[in-house]
Amino acid sequence: MSALARWCYGHRLLVVLLWVAALAGLGIASTAVGSKTSNSFSLPGTESTKALDLLKATMPAQSGANASVVWESSGDVRDPSVKNKMTATLDRLATMPGVGAITSPYSAQGARQISADKHTAYASVDFTKPANELEKADLQKFVDTAEAARGDGLEVELGGDPIQQVQQPGTSSSELVGIVAAAIVLFIAFGSLFAMLLPIGTAVAGVGGGLLTVTLLTHVMSIGEVGPILGALIGLGVGIDYALFIVTRHRSNLKSGMDVESSVVKAVDTSGRAVLFAGGTVVIALLGLFVLGMSFLNGMAVASATTVVFTVLAAVTLLPALLGFIGMRALSRRERRAQTMGGGDRPGFWVRWAGTVDRRPVILSALSLVLIAVLSLPVLSLRLGSSDAGNDPASTTTRKAYDMLAEGFGPGFNGPLQLVAETPAASDQQALQNLASRVSRTEGVAAVVALPAEPGAKVGIVQVVPKTSPQSKETADLISHLRDDVIPPAERGSTLKVYVGGQTAIFDDFAEVLTGKLPLFLTVIIALGCLLLLVAFRSLLVPLTAAVMNVLATAASFGVLVAFFQYGWGSDPLGLGAAGPVEAFLPVIMLSILFGLSMDYQVFLVSRMHEEWVHTRDNRRAIAVGQAETGRVITAAATIMIAVFVAFAFGGQRVIAEFGIGLAAAVAIDAFILRTVLVPAVMHLFGNANWWLPAWLGRRLPHLSVEGPAEPVDESRQPEPIAP
Repeated sequence: MSALARWCYGHRLLVVLLWVAALAGLGIASTAVGSKTSNSFSLPGTESTKALDLLKATMPAQSGANASVVWESSGDVRDPSVKNKMTATLDRLATMPGVGAITSPYSAQGARQISADKHTAYASVDFTKPANELEKADLQKFVDTAEAARGDGLEVELGGDPIQQVQQPGTSSSELVGIVAAAIVLFIAFGSLFAMLLPIGTAVAGVGGGLLTVTLLTHVMSIGEVGPILGALIGLGVGIDYALFIVTRHRSNLKSGMDVESSVVKAVDTSGRAVLFAGGTVVIALLGLFVLGMSFLNGMAVASATTVVFTVLAAVTLLPALLGFIGMRALSRRERRAQTMGGGDRPGFWVRWAGTVDRRPVILSALSLVLIAVLSLPVLSLRLGSSDAGNDPASTTTRKAYDMLAEGFGPGFNGPLQLVAETPAASDQQALQNLASRVSRTEGVAAVVALPAEPGAKVGIVQVVPKTSPQSKETADLISHLRDDVIPPAERGSTLKVYVGGQTAIFDDFAEVLTGKLPLFLTVIIALGCLLLLVAFRSLLVPLTAAVMNVLATAASFGVLVAFFQYGWGSDPLGLGAAGPVEAFLPVIMLSILFGLSMDYQVFLVSRMHEEWVHTRDNRRAIAVGQAETGRVITAAATIMIAVFVAFAFGGQRVIAEFGIGLAAAVAIDAFILRTVLVPAVMHLFGNANWWLPAWLGRRLPHLSVEGPAEPVDESRQPEPIAP
């Protein structure tokens, strides 16, 4: 690392020009080819997938995406002026690219598409392709044409997955708010304009390079629209933090009297190693999502990991070059004057806090565990699923269409189920009719419509409208009840085979599949974390303690997430949607990110403790020095990351808001409770056993230095040992 740092410092202009050229090249290439994100995912073996595959094979027109054009009038929607206006609009929509068929409420087939009070009506739109395969430009033209019919007391809104594809808000404002918040924290922490700008500039360069690369990767693999947004969220947070750790070490070196070049080289050779280790663990954790075998999650993992890789590269190459340009201005004027006059600054608060933790480890450990337990309680009622359009921002057309349909036809109308049946024998059609009659009498079912079969078709479709909304627990229970109790008796004694499908069933199956794989994934990442820390610190208790802390942080952050979104305690007041389930894929993504982020803080904290332990073999002093010297930078880094994550939470997308709030809570719990209180308190209780490793295991483990080359300790620069 020292050779790389010295080269980047000595060729700083060339390094900066290379970064500018790389970003320009990636920008030109990504602009030329454009983005090709895809939100497709598959769930092989599930009932909903079998239903969809059956429709694709036998009735392709029924397998495309569906949307609704909904209108509401202060009078009767059958009034000639309303009817003529909307009929003309629907005729124009029917000729647009990608539209297969439109069923008008003014046709005989669509007679049921007018509400009982006659104030609301909708047209059902069948597209020829799934939503993720439709061209956005065509969808936008479709939306604009429908919305042009508004006016004269007529409200026109659109709903469905294809419409959501073109109304996803951008995140540029969220990124800007996060950067501004980070700048404020950095300026308060450093008191230097240049020291504030460098971590931000380095992170922006890294994230920019990562996102441009992700744009190119969308042409060679499936990456969803959420992928780049998630990559920006994670990359910006960790990128600023990684640069912050190196700049902090550099400033400490300068205050000790080192020249600029030596200080930069040492900062990269020590903190830079920790950045490489921490960034590597984040990337490994994210790529661990591949073990789940789901392309949808693989795309998110690659997008996020790519931005992290670029932020690490920027921290260990671009940052040393920029530090060379600003020289001593990494310190504030007051700090430079104090250095000239022979003064220095000692971390007063953190020394005192380290002494408090040393004197009262039992009480502080108990208080921390009680707080974690309280925060974790809501996780016992965690329910995974998919939030419906009722959680979209109130100003969006999909939310308005959802509310209009729910008010006019009932909440379950927004997520009908499809019973897709194989009917190879003639008698099976009658058996399907009997099943439809039985389903209509099932509790929780509002309406059942048997769709007319095509001549000679060996497939039948029955549409089931639940009484409850698509995201409600009652609807999920209804799906299970139909599959386990209602449908099997109808299949006995016949060749009839029925699958419960539809968008609502697909999301329910998605949640079930991921829930089943969650224990395996959790075991893999915890085991991986223990192995990495075992090699890095050559200790048994350090990795085991970290594993327990990761579980505590995960439980507490998920508890906050459940209370905020599933209970609606925070989402309702802040306009982030009504109470609803946590997104099914969020736990596995969050687990991988939390694993990486918690490893970051564990590495930076324990590496300094381990460095002191190697020099002095004094456990109490090692913990006190490690906490005193890293406490300020860890809490500052956590504050920055929290600001970035919270800023993304208000970008207008519920799923990103869940990530933002969940990760912000996790970082706050990890930095301000676990690493500041619980970890050092527990390590005080363990004593020298923290650093014990069986001799036979030590001989077999490879040597990995996170702290860099060992150097003699300067006792005069360390906080005084804590008195017993």
